[in-house]
Amino acid sequence: MLQLKISLIGGNVLSPKDELVVFLAEQIKIENKIVESLNSSLMEIGNPTVKGVLKGISLDSVKHAEMYAAAVKLLTSVSQALTQEHLDKQRELVKEHIRMEVELIERISEVIPSIENEKVRLLLNAILLDEKRHHELLKEVLEILVRGETITEEDWWDVLWKNVPFHGAPGG
Repeated sequence: MLQLKISLIGGNVLSPKDELVVFLAEQIKIENKIVESLNSSLMEIGNPTVKGVLKGISLDSVKHAEMYAAAVKLLTSVSQALTQEHLDKQRELVKEHIRMEVELIERISEVIPSIENEKVRLLLNAILLDEKRHHELLKEVLEILVRGETITEEDWWDVLWKNVPFHGAPGG
């Protein structure tokens, strides 16, 4: 488990939960700085491969900041119960995206062996890895949605962090 020792002015020590919230808030700030830095530099980059990878990293950092914010919300507020109608809609949405991810994975997997351009192959492989991670994450989300009311904070925590790729890695 993450062990942070954060003391407040006056010598008060934060609880592990509060330490984690502080850590997550700091991560949000870092991800936002990454986005700002990359986006301010993208206009100057002419190489489409480098520009595409850096833009992807920027978008991933936006995603990471959203996931950190979701984790903070899980730790600091009580989730509102879903109506059966909303639960069913979310379940169908996730199922549809699982189907879409399967199609993307199959199409990209079929075409990669025929790609001779090393840069294009690099980009398609990065996309394929993302699609596979998305697929696994969506399957876990669907499993949690199927259980409906039995969702626990730990379930959501596992979904948020189990498949988070390394920060700053292409396609991550």
